[in-house]
Amino acid sequence: MTQVSDETRFNPFNLSGRRILVTGASSGLGLAIAQSCARMGAELVVTGRDRDRLTLALDALRTISDLPHLSVQADLTVAEQRAELVAALGNEINGIVHSAGISRLCPVRMMSEGHLREVQTINVEAPMLLTQALLKRNLVGGGGSILFIASIAAHIGVAGVGAYSGSKAALVAMSRCLAMEVVKRRIRVNCLSPALVETPLLEATAKVIGSMEAERNNYPLGFGKPEDVANAAIFMLSDASRWVTGTTLVMDGGLTIT
Repeated sequence: MTQVSDETRFNPFNLSGRRILVTGASSGLGLAIAQSCARMGAELVVTGRDRDRLTLALDALRTISDLPHLSVQADLTVAEQRAELVAALGNEINGIVHSAGISRLCPVRMMSEGHLREVQTINVEAPMLLTQALLKRNLVGGGGSILFIASIAAHIGVAGVGAYSGSKAALVAMSRCLAMEVVKRRIRVNCLSPALVETPLLEATAKVIGSMEAERNNYPLGFGKPEDVANAAIFMLSDASRWVTGTTLVMDGGLTIT
């Protein structure tokens, strides 16, 4: 049998030579995505609001590879800090993953204007305005990929998360329009819509409401893990998905087919 050398082995998921920006990269899905991209050869720019956690995230990336990974502390809801992040990039990027976001439990009948505005500002306005700033300055290279982390809540009814669900549905709809606007530059725009994933956020929820076993039983394949979402992000950022744009990948362990 002929042996295939490392130099000639084909890998469409390879991210070597690519520069990827990941928001919300100091914890949870953003951190897992950033680390997985680094393992696939990418140079990372990571951003988040917590300086200490962001420092730890950068340290972890530097243990994966010796590429010039960069961290930029920023609150993306603040225009000046978004501008500072864009300026700090310097050169163009080949991909961006919008992972920063919040979830707040609140039934519609108790919803306040402040609640609506907070969720909308963080989950929709911040990623869209950051994307706009990058595109205005031609900082997303031709053939690049823009990826939004949406949620299964954008596709099904979930009691108590109306504002959150609406914000994620807005991302799905807006990403399709954006995909049409940038397709001439062969920039792709897609979303991932994961259901429950075993992150610190899920653990915190379990402490509040008690056992999650009843909910776990609704998932034929069980809850997801951060690396499941990270692997899908790699697909969307790499040449493996070069023919995919304006779409949303639902990742729910079989929840919606039961």
